[in-house]
Amino acid sequence: MNRKVYGKLIFELSREGRRGYATPKSGISPEDVSIKQTPIPSSMTRKSSLSLPEVDEPTVVRHYNNMSTNNFGVDTGFYPLGSCTMKYNPKINEEMASHRLFAGLHPSTPAFAAQGALELYWTLQKALCEIGGMEEFTLNPFAGAQGELTGLMVIRTYHASRGEGEKRRKVIIPDSAHGTNPASAAVCGLEVVEVKSRPDGTVDVADLKPLLDDTVAAMMLTNPNTLGIFEKEIPAISALVHEAGGLMYYDGANLNPLLGVARPGDMGFDVMHVNLHKTFSTPHGGGGPGSGPVGVRKGLEKFLPNPKVVRRTVTPDGFPVNETNRYAVEYSPVALGSVSATLGNFAVQARALAYILTLGSDGLMEAGKLATLNATYIKESLKDLYLLPIEGLSKHEFVFDGLRDKSTGVTTLNIAKRLLDHGYHAPTIYFPLLFHESLMIEPTETESRETLDEFIAAMREIAREAIEDPETVKTAPHLTPVTRPDDTTAALNPVLTFDNLEP
Repeated sequence: MNRKVYGKLIFELSREGRRGYATPKSGISPEDVSIKQTPIPSSMTRKSSLSLPEVDEPTVVRHYNNMSTNNFGVDTGFYPLGSCTMKYNPKINEEMASHRLFAGLHPSTPAFAAQGALELYWTLQKALCEIGGMEEFTLNPFAGAQGELTGLMVIRTYHASRGEGEKRRKVIIPDSAHGTNPASAAVCGLEVVEVKSRPDGTVDVADLKPLLDDTVAAMMLTNPNTLGIFEKEIPAISALVHEAGGLMYYDGANLNPLLGVARPGDMGFDVMHVNLHKTFSTPHGGGGPGSGPVGVRKGLEKFLPNPKVVRRTVTPDGFPVNETNRYAVEYSPVALGSVSATLGNFAVQARALAYILTLGSDGLMEAGKLATLNATYIKESLKDLYLLPIEGLSKHEFVFDGLRDKSTGVTTLNIAKRLLDHGYHAPTIYFPLLFHESLMIEPTETESRETLDEFIAAMREIAREAIEDPETVKTAPHLTPVTRPDDTTAALNPVLTFDNLEP
C-alpha cells in the first residue's frame, strides 16, 4: 500500500470511527489494503490434531458463566490487599473509556483527527502534575513496574547528559521497599544498595550517610512506606542525596493517602511514577490493564520518553491555533527513546481522568483521609489479638506479625486461607520481609463502616478459633471450590495443558 493511500485510509477510519461506524467510505478498494500472507514454516506447525472438547454452545456458555461465579474482585466483596490499593472502580469510568467517540479511534489516527483524545491526555498530565508537584508527566508506560523502569531510565539519561553516566550506577533502596524497586534498578543496569530501617520502620539516616558518594545515581523511596508509616525525614534525606549529586525517586504505589494532603515534589523528589490502576481507581488484575505515568521536576522534562503530547499556543509554521492543531504529538531528540507503542493505555487514562474530575480536589483529599481512617480503625480494633510490631500512627495500610498468641501454631498463611471461608480475599501475606509472619491490610477509602466491622468480626473469630479449634484454621479453606492444594507441588509441577487434566 502506498503512503498516500495509507494516509487516506487512516483519515477515513478515524473520521468514521468518531461517528460510530466501522467501515470507511473512502472508495478505497480491497486490493489497496490487502496484506501479503507469508506461509508458516513447517517446523512451527502442529503435527497432530488439537485435542479440544466437542461440546454444544449452551454447555460452553454455562461453563464460563459458572466459572465466573468463582472469581473474586472488588465488585464481589472486600479486597484488603495491602500495598496494592484495590479500590472500587466507579462505573462512570467504564462509560467514559468505552464511549464510541473514543473507542472508534485508531492508535495511528493523525493528530488533527484526534484532538479530543489528545486533550484528554494533556489534561490528565496536568492533573497529575498538580497532584504530584511535578513539572511534567508522560502517560506512556503501560504499568507501574514499567513506570519505575522508565523513571530510572530518565535518571540514567540525565546523568549521561552530564558526563556521569558510567560513574553513577548505584541506587539506594530501603530494606522495606517493594520488590519491583530492586528489580527495576537491576533491569536498568544499575547496582542495588540496601539501606536499613530503624525499629520504628523508617529509613535509618545514620545507615544512609556512609552509602552516599559520587557513584550514587538515585535513592528510591515509597512514602508512606510499605509498613504504612510516613517517612518524616524525607526533606533531610533528599538534601543528603542531592548533596551527593544523586536524584530522589518516588515510588507512587502508596500515593493514595497523600492525595490533596502532601505532594512528592514538595518533599524533594525529582522523579516519580503513579499507578493509575491503584490510586485513580481503574481496573487492576489479570496482569493488566495498567498504567504507570512518570513525572519529573523542572529541568528533567526533556528526557521523558517519546512521543509527547503538547498544547500549542502557536503552530511551528505560523498558522493560527484552532480546533484541529491545538494539541500535537511531538518527538524530542534528547528523550530517552520510546517505552511503549503510541501513547500508552488510553482506555485506562480515560478512566483515571473521569475519576479525578468526578471527585475534584476536595473529593481526592477526602479519599486520602478516609483511606487512613479506615486502616487505623481496623488496626486499633484488632491489635489486642494480632501482634502489631510497630506502634504509632500509620496511614493507609499497616502490618501485623501474625497472631499475638504464637503457641497455637496457626500461621499467617492459615489465617489468610480461613478468611476465604468468610467471603473475603486474603490480605497480602509474608511481605514486607521485616517480620516473620507479616499480614498487611489496606482497606482503601471505598469501604463502608459496616463492611469494616464485618471484616473485623471475621478476623476476631479466626483468632478465637486459633485458640479453641486450631485444626479448623490450619486445614482451611473448607468452603471454596478448591480447598487446600499442595502449593509447593503446584509451583514445581504446574498443569498447563488440557491434555494433562485428569477426566
